[in-house]
Amino acid sequence: MQNIFDEVASLDKRCYDEFALSEDLLMEHAAEGMACYIREHFEKYTKVLIVCGSGNNGADGIACARLLHGDYDVSLFYVKELRSPMAKLQQKRARALGVQETHKVLKCDVVIDAVVGTGFEGEFNETLSSVMQEINALEAFKIACDVPSGLRANGQCAKHTFCADISLSMGALKKSMFLDEAKEYVGIIRVVDLGISRSVYEKPSSWQLLEFDDLKLPNREQKNSHKGVYGHLAIASGSKAGASVMSAQAALRFGTGLVTLVGYENEQIPYEIMYSHKLPQTTTALAIGMGLGDEFSDAEMKNFLDNDFPMVVDADMFQKPLIKDLLKRKHLVLTPHPKEFVLLLKHTDLADISVEELQKNRFCYVELFSKSFPQVVLLLKGANVIIAYQEKFYINPHGTSVLAKGGSGDVLSGLIGALLAQGHSALEAAKNASLTHTLLARNYKGANFSLTPIDLINEISEL
Repeated sequence: MQNIFDEVASLDKRCYDEFALSEDLLMEHAAEGMACYIREHFEKYTKVLIVCGSGNNGADGIACARLLHGDYDVSLFYVKELRSPMAKLQQKRARALGVQETHKVLKCDVVIDAVVGTGFEGEFNETLSSVMQEINALEAFKIACDVPSGLRANGQCAKHTFCADISLSMGALKKSMFLDEAKEYVGIIRVVDLGISRSVYEKPSSWQLLEFDDLKLPNREQKNSHKGVYGHLAIASGSKAGASVMSAQAALRFGTGLVTLVGYENEQIPYEIMYSHKLPQTTTALAIGMGLGDEFSDAEMKNFLDNDFPMVVDADMFQKPLIKDLLKRKHLVLTPHPKEFVLLLKHTDLADISVEELQKNRFCYVELFSKSFPQVVLLLKGANVIIAYQEKFYINPHGTSVLAKGGSGDVLSGLIGALLAQGHSALEAAKNASLTHTLLARNYKGANFSLTPIDLINEISEL
């Protein structure tokens, strides 16, 4: 996992105050990080255009041009009159070397956006909007210096935000890069060290980035074992039984010893899935909500829930006032998509907002919910999944548009339920199931529009 921060200005200041590092020294390392990326990925004499703003983000770009000069065909384009002392100093150094300057956007192989960095608010003026449109239209590899210009501190984006292939984040990861809206613009994200190890530069953070290296799959190391050792997941099966069947198949494939659908008779159940009208005595975890509909009465649902088994809650349960009672449980994982989370916030009297408002402020509302219900594990679905527990937050950025298909969420619930049934904590079940879910999608070899939930389930056996 990697730390994620709201801002890094305080981390930079700590470098100045505690480690006797200067602004100039940090800037040189930022520029060297960009230059190293160019050297590693592009041949000498590649044509590089660096578009610079008036502040220190522009200064980073000017310093990078100086480092590449002589080995690459570098041009500097100043979109504004330089303002910061460091930008003026870097320009003086670059001009002393004879780095080429231009007054327009040039055709190139690589374009570096160093117009504005963190702290941007509002919209670009007409001139800068025109420049951003021009560089976005270039058939060139696009690199953002720190964050794409136009990405605001809250993660929302200006109308003509730079669309990067890669963002080279200076010093540490910024939370703004992981709002769903930003995913369209940041590209691949890499961190550039600023002269000291990240372990020294960074401080502890309540926000963490999940990586595939963090994934821990179920294992069966115990040789003397039987199906009961690996748990029994009971899934409420309602009027849209296909959803619960897909959850059950995912859970069984993900290591659960037994899976039972609890509900009314359904002749379409696969042979490997058990069926019952009541909760099996050997149950170790519950899953409810997937295709539930209104087939169960409140009394029947309360009977299903009258226990303290670990549970994953999804889909239709967020439409029911009964959800408030579930929030008192221990070992509970909630997996709403944005519309369902808006309903959950309303049911709990935390907020009455639109989905649009939520998407603009996902971080704030997740923090609000976790502060109010710290014992609950929340997994908010989206382009970037957010998992919250006890006011600690984890972002899974590995999802792709492949998963934008009905039934994908049912598979995720099955994966979480499987881990709960096998004895994993609610938080570990949510993190590992989410990482698995996105890894399955990335491993899928078909066209990105063609995946079905069954394809995801089949991919589990290839992990």
